[in-house]
Amino acid sequence: MAGTPPARRRRISIALTKLRENSALTCAQVGQALDWSGSKVNRMETGSGRVQPSDVDALCRFYGTSDELREFLKSLAREAKTRGWWQVHGAGVPEWFNIYIGLEQDASTLRQYQCEVLPGLMQTEAYARELHTTGAHMSAEDIDRAVRVRLERQAMLTRPDAPEAWFVVNEGAVRNVIGDREVMREQLERILETTELPGVTLQVLPFDSGTYPATGSFTMLGFPAPEDPDLVYRDGITDAVYLEGEHHVREYTRAFDGLRAAALSPQRSARLIQSVVKEYSK
Repeated sequence: MAGTPPARRRRISIALTKLRENSALTCAQVGQALDWSGSKVNRMETGSGRVQPSDVDALCRFYGTSDELREFLKSLAREAKTRGWWQVHGAGVPEWFNIYIGLEQDASTLRQYQCEVLPGLMQTEAYARELHTTGAHMSAEDIDRAVRVRLERQAMLTRPDAPEAWFVVNEGAVRNVIGDREVMREQLERILETTELPGVTLQVLPFDSGTYPATGSFTMLGFPAPEDPDLVYRDGITDAVYLEGEHHVREYTRAFDGLRAAALSPQRSARLIQSVVKEYSK
C-alpha cells in the first residue's frame, strides 16, 4: 500500500492476525502469555484501537518473526499515528468515514454502485453541498469542511497512478433533481467530463432493467499488494460497515458483475445522460 494511516493500520491488523493463526493460538492465549487481556490482542487485530510500536515488538518477539518483519511492522505502527490530509477538517468528516478515505486513497481498483445519488468522486461543489445541507445537523463550517474533503478526494482520479474506477448508477440517481435543474445540468456535465478520464467507466442502470442483484449502494476497493485483500464498504447515516471475508467479497463481486451486465453500455449511458442534460437546458 502507498501508506495512508488507515492503510498502515489495516496492514498491521492483517499481519498480526496471520501470525497468531499460524501459531494456532487464540487471542486469550496470546494475551495471557504477554500478561495482556485477550481483548487487547483482538483490538490490535481488528484495527479498533491504536497499535503501539512497543506492543508490535512484543508480539513479533513472541511469535518469533524475523528481525526484518518486526522492524517493518513497528515502522508501520509509528507511521500510522500520522494524520491524513482529510483529517484536518475535524467534525466535517466522521471517524468512520476517515477510515474509508484513507483506504480509498491507496486503492488500485474501485467498483461502486450508487442507487440514490451520483458518485462522490464525480460530484460538483453545488451538488455535494445540497446533499450535506439537506437533513444534516451540521454547522455551516462543518458543511464547508465536508464539501471540501469530497472535492479534494476527486484528485485521485487524475493521479498518474489513478485507480481503475468503474461506476454503476441507477437511472433514478441521474434523474432525481438535487438542488435545482441548473445544479443537475452542471452535475451531469461533470459526470460526462469525468468519464473521459483514462481508467474511469460509468454505466447507468435503466428503470426497465428488470430484477438486478443488489440491495443498496456499495463500494469495493482492491489493492495492489496481494497481502492486502479486497474489501467491501457500505455506509449509512451514522456508521459504516467494512466487509473483508472472501465470502463477502465474492458475493459482492458477483452482484457488481450482474449490475454491469444489466446496465446500459458506457456509450449508451453517456447518450442517456446527454439527453437528460438537454432536458435541463430548456
